[in-house]
Amino acid sequence: MGAGVAAAASGSAASAETESGPQYGIAMHGEPLRQKGFDHFPYVNPDAPKGGRLVLGERGSFDSLNPLIVMGHSAEGIRDYVYESLMTRAYDEPFTLYGRIAETIETPPDRSSVTFQLNPKAKFSDGQPVTPKDVLFSYRVLRERGRPNHRTYYSKVTQAEQVGERGVKFTFEDGSDREMPLIMGLMPVLPSHLIEPETFEKTSLDAPIGSGPYLVKAVDPGKSITYERDPEYWGRDLNVNKGRFNFDEIRIEYYRDTGAMFEAFKSGLIDFREEDDPTWWTESYNFPAVKEGRVVKEALPIEVPAGMSALVFNTRRAQFADPRVRQALIALFDFDWINRTLYHGQYDRTQSYFARSDLSSHGRPADAHEEKLLAPYPDAVLPEIMDGSYELPESDGRGQNRAGRREALKLFKEAGYVLKGGRLVDEETGKPFAIEILAATRPQERLLLTYARALKQLGITVRIRQVDSAQYQRRKQTFDFDMIQYYWPVSLSPGNEQLFRWGSEAAVTDGSFNYPGIESKAVDAMIGALLRAKSDKDFVSSVRALDRVLLSGRYVLPLFHLPKQWVAYWRTLHRPEQVPIFGYILDTWWAEPEAGGSR
Repeated sequence: MGAGVAAAASGSAASAETESGPQYGIAMHGEPLRQKGFDHFPYVNPDAPKGGRLVLGERGSFDSLNPLIVMGHSAEGIRDYVYESLMTRAYDEPFTLYGRIAETIETPPDRSSVTFQLNPKAKFSDGQPVTPKDVLFSYRVLRERGRPNHRTYYSKVTQAEQVGERGVKFTFEDGSDREMPLIMGLMPVLPSHLIEPETFEKTSLDAPIGSGPYLVKAVDPGKSITYERDPEYWGRDLNVNKGRFNFDEIRIEYYRDTGAMFEAFKSGLIDFREEDDPTWWTESYNFPAVKEGRVVKEALPIEVPAGMSALVFNTRRAQFADPRVRQALIALFDFDWINRTLYHGQYDRTQSYFARSDLSSHGRPADAHEEKLLAPYPDAVLPEIMDGSYELPESDGRGQNRAGRREALKLFKEAGYVLKGGRLVDEETGKPFAIEILAATRPQERLLLTYARALKQLGITVRIRQVDSAQYQRRKQTFDFDMIQYYWPVSLSPGNEQLFRWGSEAAVTDGSFNYPGIESKAVDAMIGALLRAKSDKDFVSSVRALDRVLLSGRYVLPLFHLPKQWVAYWRTLHRPEQVPIFGYILDTWWAEPEAGGSR
């Protein structure tokens, strides 16, 4: 499962079947690398100075301070800095949690339940203790009124109860979903004494109270939000927090477009920037501060899967119902030419939903366990994807893509479309084949316009429509689009979030991430298999089987990914020497003493 996963797996040969008694941590597969009493994570600087300010930029706007509901667009940072979970994850292990609000976790070998014992020191920023009542309240309000992913996850709980003075126990339907103890460990804990369930789903700009390391200091609605480090934060001395949350103040500024945000970074109004545009990375980071060494430009290693960046076909729309049509549109995308002319050849083609990791099925024939899982669904996987020989269409990179056009015309004809008068139309009705593609940013628009030219050459009526951030979010949440560009990040331990992305129920749930509208029994079954997997080997096979079914469905047009993580930051910021397998973790960085964000 890649270098990072292999290292984690080698930490213990013990099986998850041996779990018993209260533990300080829990791993999705195998055992945690660390036991109770470790001093700090290796990817932090335990002696990092506290102080200074971090200013970040975000594109768009916000109208809410509640990130846990569907309504509104929440300001960034609430979930990271204000609300805490029962446990916290280690970023140098695939999926391992250690105690935070919960001192210990206990689960039987079949993981049919989980019991947390709360830390008696845990308290909210208003001084009230965090109690089992708060944990049970959080579970119920999120299950009934939270985002669809919370409702989906927590619906698997059949009983929630207080156990003893500080314990909380969740019992699940059965032991088929081995991730549920970890899902509950990551549940945000809300103050029951301050929240009215009846109004929880309404957007609000009132500053929330949590038990986390920061307080909301100031809000300029839609423009900025400022957090200040809580000097009374109860968990500041926990080993999982040592070397973290070092900035006295974190401010997030909102910008209407990426160009304005980049100019703000150049002028020193923003401290840090992750870059994902090769053109900008190659051509735009030549301003004086870079040349003088006042801005650092780095390509950091990252060992997690690249995720799926794609153009999404909304299969709820009639023109995308036929997979041959979707494959034809994939054939018309000339990656080699686009990568060379738009992106300086910096991208790698994304051939899998789990690219850049051993979880990918690309180039690998299905193993015996995969074949067994897929046997009940003989038509779910294409032969060339089953045997690992499939490759996305390639070209000579000169911009002609004649082979792609021939293939697309053939597929369109099979699907009932013909060219008439230079337009692609339905052979029976004469209705033109038309697509509207929504764009949210200028870089997206540039890519889509390039792709649109290839579509128009085949007689397809295509419109690229750039909309503002708020409208884009609304239309995305209600699946009101033909095509969009979207990115699904992936961890080294995919789990329940796959239901929310690809599950049949999510296809008809507004606010889910199943933007293609996938409704497939085979997909649902493969997600179930990976959630049930006990051994690392069966887990990898289950994820690859899911990958094969998704690729065979042609639900998206896979785009590309970067081989490394590109960041730029003003030299007043400093980072730990070790970069974890997940890439940079900003809450482990710190400001130059007395700098306070000055240049």
